[in-house]
Parts: sequence; C-alpha cells; structure tokens
Amino acid sequence: MKLTAGIAALLVFFAVGEVGGQPVNTNTFVLLPVKNDPTISFRIWFKVGSQNDPVGKEGLAYVTGQMLSDASTQTLPYAQIIDKLYPLAAGYSASVSVEMTILSGRVHKDNLEAFYPLFRDAILLPAFTQEDLDRIKSQTINYLENTLRYSSDEELGKAVLYNDVCAGSRYGHTVSGTAAAVKSIALDDVRAFYVTHFTRDNVVPGLGGGYGDALVTRLAADLGSLPSGAPVQVPLSAPVPLNGFCVTIVDKDAPATAISMGFPIRALRGEREWYALAIANSWLGEHRNSSSHLYQVIREARGLNYGDYSYIENYPQGGMRHVPPQNVSRRVQLFEIWIRPVPLENGFFALRAALRELKSLVDNGLSEEQFQQTRAFLKKYVMHYAASTMERLGYALDDRFYGIEGSHLERFRTMMDEISRDEVNAAIRTHLQFGRMQIAIVSKIGAAFRDALLAGTPSPISYKTPKPEDVLTADKEIAVFPVRVKEENVRVVPVTEVLAR
Repeated sequence: MKLTAGIAALLVFFAVGEVGGQPVNTNTFVLLPVKNDPTISFRIWFKVGSQNDPVGKEGLAYVTGQMLSDASTQTLPYAQIIDKLYPLAAGYSASVSVEMTILSGRVHKDNLEAFYPLFRDAILLPAFTQEDLDRIKSQTINYLENTLRYSSDEELGKAVLYNDVCAGSRYGHTVSGTAAAVKSIALDDVRAFYVTHFTRDNVVPGLGGGYGDALVTRLAADLGSLPSGAPVQVPLSAPVPLNGFCVTIVDKDAPATAISMGFPIRALRGEREWYALAIANSWLGEHRNSSSHLYQVIREARGLNYGDYSYIENYPQGGMRHVPPQNVSRRVQLFEIWIRPVPLENGFFALRAALRELKSLVDNGLSEEQFQQTRAFLKKYVMHYAASTMERLGYALDDRFYGIEGSHLERFRTMMDEISRDEVNAAIRTHLQFGRMQIAIVSKIGAAFRDALLAGTPSPISYKTPKPEDVLTADKEIAVFPVRVKEENVRVVPVTEVLAR
C-alpha cells in the first residue's frame, strides 16, 4: 500500500532518536573555548531558513524553529520544561533568518548537567503536538496581523521594503511568513520540514565558554541521532532589477511618517571591497551614531526625528539593537536607509533630504578628512560589536557561512589600516546608486503623498525656533530636490492588506 507523504514523514520522525546514527564529525564544530568564562554557550546552526519555505507555506521555517524551542519534547511537556529551566537561570531559543536557523542556549557550567538534557531533547526529540502548534501559529499570526501592522510603523516599513526589494526571489517574504500561509501550516508540514532540513549533515554545532572536551564528544554523539539527509541547495536569489524609484505607501492611521529605502548589493562580508564600503556606510549612517552624516542632517540640524541610519547588511529589529546582529547572514545583501518617523507634514522633506545626501555621496565619494576620521572611528568601534562569548560565537558561525579564514572582527580592524580612500570611493561607485531604489513609506496621508511625489510638489519646512543660515539655505534646495517617480511605480496599500497573503 502506498504511504502518503504525511504518514511517511511521521514514520521517519518517530524513528529519530531510536536508532543512533554516526556522531557528527567534530571537525565541523565551531569552538570558542574561554577558560575563565563560567558559562557555556551553545549555538547550533542548521543550514535552513525562510528561503526554504514551500510556496504557499511561507513561515514554515519560522514555525518549525519555534516548535523546537518553545514547545514540548517527547520527554516533557512545555510547562515542565519552563519550570525546570527557571531555577537554572538558563534558557534556550530559536532564531530563524533567511538562510540560517540557530538553536542557542546559555548556562552556568555548574548547571550544565541539569540543562543539557532539556536542550538536547528540544533539538532531537520534539513532540510536535497540536496544542503547541496552535499556540505558536496564533502568536505568529498575531504578530503579523496586529503587532507588525499596528505597533511599529518602522518595522512595518522595513518588512514592506524587504519584500519589495526581494520580490520574485526566495528572499521575497518576511521570515514570519504571511497570515494566510501560517494559518495553512499543519503538523505534517512541520514534521516533514524537520526531517528534511534538521539533519546531521546539515548542522554546524557551535560551543563557547568554559566547556570541556567531554561536552564536545557528547554533543557530537547526540547530534548523530538526527535524521540523515543531504542539505537542500537553494539557488542564489536574484532580485528583479529596479526601474527607477519604486514606491509602496502603506496607508495607515499613524501619527507620523516612517520611511525605509534600499536596493540589493552583491558585496559580502570578508571581501576587501566590503570593508571599503563599510567605511562609506559608517560615515553616511552608522547605526545609533550621532556623528554620522544622516543623523547630523536630519535629526541634529533640524530635529525631525529620533535618528537616521544606513546599512550594507541585513539589520533586523534595528530599534532594539545598538550593534549589528549575528547569524542573519545571506548570500545577497541589502543597502538600506532608515528614516525614523518624522511629523506628517515633513515626510516628503525628510525623504528628499536623505536622497540628496545619498546622491552627493554617490557623486562625490568621501573627502580625505571624512575617510580618515571614519576609519579611525571604526577601528575602535568594531571592538564593541561582540562583548560576550555568545556574541563572539555567533560571529564565528558567520565566519563559517561567509568562508572567512580567521575572524571577521579581527580582519575588520586590519582592513581599517590597509584600505585606501581610493578603494572606498571605488566601492561607492560600484555598489551604491541613486535613482533605482525601492522606497517604503508608512503614513496616514498615503494618497496625498503619492500625488505630491508624482507632481514633484515642493515640500518647504518651517521651524518653531531659529535655524542657522546654512541650514535655511540647504532647506530651499531640499524642498525642490527632484525625486522622479513614474505613476506605474507607486502604489498605495491599505495596512490591512500588508503581509496578508
């Protein structure tokens, strides 16, 4: 009798853990021993992410990750797992991105024997119960339909931007998926996804801190009981080339206007050219840095918002971070400018101001003074990127993803001494552009914003307090700075339709 795919997957699933496989080769481990660290950090990387979501099941990778970290195992119900973790002052979680899924945990070494079986069973013996799936789906749908749409205009704008930039590629949906797709996910989908992608041939275990050799051997043996199966190769995503400025305006009853804009770039961490581009980007809009140029122009000189930043790598949840995240690596990166919410009447002015500064950078590059100051700053600042063992372990896994020999963080500092201004300006000419860009705007005056864009309507600004003459002079230029948008390249979308399907 022919088995259905769901039943076949279920039989494979229940075989996991019953018949041990070959131990995972310890040569594949990423190890970061720190003898004076009393804690042990785990980062177990599976080479799978939202790019592996089947069409119509967008969000399956994310839901599967949560079913490993926030759900019952075959040995314990979820409530008892929480009760056991609490007195250990320890925990574990799943982080799912486009190309990486990380199961991470951290524990004091004195509590390792109590913690490790809980963490191990979460990975090897998930229960995959309907109750857990219903809860996790409900949480995910609530995030998509309520939290993302209505509590953070900034994250909403970023999600729209990423989807638009990557439309037509395997990157072209948010990691959490869409509301309709998540609602359609069944237990058989999760089980099949697990046995296909969470295999012993698709795992890179990471350990950091005060562990011993015995833990490496133990983890290698335990991970050997994962299902067998070669990694699923996903073709490199190729976003559709942009034709001028392409604008999506999310029409939402919001008190301010949030703006994100960007385009795909091919520069990747580890390449010399990437470090040159990092200098240019830091000068333009280093995250959370008040001395960067966009911050000075839009916030410091004009007081329009909380901050203005730019990026040459994927930077999710920027409002919650002060330094770059780990383990969101991808083979195609994104240049992004993030304009935090500005008053409704100043939305078009802020957009023009940011684009004007980008065009100036593309046309003129960095001056010698700007170059020297920025690379000196970055050489010191990068030392703050990974303050903990867990963060350094995350960077070590990213080094493996990008094929970086040694350490990206060390290479970063070395490159600040080697990179020339000519290399920086060449990287700007190669990777940055003006005139071909996706723009995402969240505003309650969507139709009016669209009409102003298409007509090129001037957007003068006024202040309640006096401003220096040089600011007022620049304002006159910004107010009429040309942002030419074709009618077919601008759309207004009701917030209720965003991430729905």
